[in-house]
Amino acid sequence: MLIRIPNLLSSDDVARIREAIDAADWTDGNATSGHQSALAKRNRQLPESAPAARAAGELILDRLSASPLFVSAALPFKVFPPLFNRYEGGETFGVHVDNAVRAQAGSDFRIRSDLSATVFLSDPDSYDGGELVIEDTYGDQRVKLAAGDMVLYPASSLHEVTPVTRGVRVASFFWIQSMVRDAGERRLLFELDGSVQALTARHGGRDPQVISLTGLYHNLLRKWGDL
Repeated sequence: MLIRIPNLLSSDDVARIREAIDAADWTDGNATSGHQSALAKRNRQLPESAPAARAAGELILDRLSASPLFVSAALPFKVFPPLFNRYEGGETFGVHVDNAVRAQAGSDFRIRSDLSATVFLSDPDSYDGGELVIEDTYGDQRVKLAAGDMVLYPASSLHEVTPVTRGVRVASFFWIQSMVRDAGERRLLFELDGSVQALTARHGGRDPQVISLTGLYHNLLRKWGDL
């Protein structure tokens, strides 16, 4: 399931983040790569410990916690602190799959990567190439969103970033461990939650069918949840 979350960040948020991270020292993106990814990856990245990265990451985490769409789609249990990458001059990240477990450097924090997320921080008209291409059941999905938008997709998916041939592509990326490990079960809960919200808007929260479906949602989450 591929979910677009529009306007996760406001234009002011994007401007604040870019002002902070653009002036920071960027390093070889392979600092966080596994063996297979390192063979395909050519980009730059902010070190996890960089003050600018931490401050920008905290802002993104705040916006995630306030996004009903993100919470409904991801059912987050743990979120890896957001990282930041930069592509220009033909840089690219070839086809790869994300590591199943991600550990934060210098700490005992680790997550199972159920979902991957990319938050776009560059205006799509400011660069050529740089599409996030995600392979799914229905073929390749090519994603290039407005600055401030986020895409959420299974971490098990094969994906790539096409070469950036003009301008600069800047983004944040990170992983989520969901309360519901199984992608199919997570999708059913997401669709059920959407139906409950639509019925609530139409009939009110005290409608018997709304109450019944809300109970069904929580009972399924209780059954499938992995905490």
